[in-house]
Amino acid sequence: MPQVSIVPLARADLSFAPRRWPFADERRADIDAHFAQLRRDKPDLWNGRVLLLYEHTIADSVLSGTCLETDFASMMSWHHWGWPDATMRSCFGQAALQAADGAFLLAVMASHTMNGGRVYFPSGTPDPRDIVDGRVDLAGSVVRELAEETGLTVADVTPEPGWQAALSGARIAMFKRMRADTPADALRARILAHIAAEPQPELADIRIVRGPDDLDPMMPDFVAAFLRHAWGGVHA
Repeated sequence: MPQVSIVPLARADLSFAPRRWPFADERRADIDAHFAQLRRDKPDLWNGRVLLLYEHTIADSVLSGTCLETDFASMMSWHHWGWPDATMRSCFGQAALQAADGAFLLAVMASHTMNGGRVYFPSGTPDPRDIVDGRVDLAGSVVRELAEETGLTVADVTPEPGWQAALSGARIAMFKRMRADTPADALRARILAHIAAEPQPELADIRIVRGPDDLDPMMPDFVAAFLRHAWGGVHA
């Protein structure tokens, strides 16, 4: 497991400049076979389009980088095969939803999704919908994913300025803290009602976490690292 570093950032400045991804081209047959196997286990997986970073720097509290477009199957093969193209990064937003009483609310992914059972903040890999005038609107991607998964919008939460970037090997998880005026229990009930009304929700449950005792092995390393950082660097 890579060690996770938390880096405070003032902003993300990401552009879109399409180009071929040699890994996806050269391993096409293997990628297609791998994705076919994944779909045998999870038939609802969709091979949509996603954005990955092919160059990036972090300097002066700014993440700068350039994204290409590829397919979900190629991204998942790259992930499952141990990130063989070390030049690439998966950069994605996480809506760090925090209730009025200070608790964080995380999502348990539904079993039909790629990460069924895992515990994340509402999130998603940027896709072509997030490209605006040649730029990648990562903040807009976070707001959209939050609304799609939980039903909450910017009328319900206040996004904080800046980001907390969790650097974990080939992954850059960009946490945007979203503060709500509603206590955690009431906020969870509202989100669960949204999930219940969805024909095929991405989420199976909502977890309230208040401190280190609530950390779960089903949380990815970058989520646990963000929470520890938010709680003052505790190591429990």
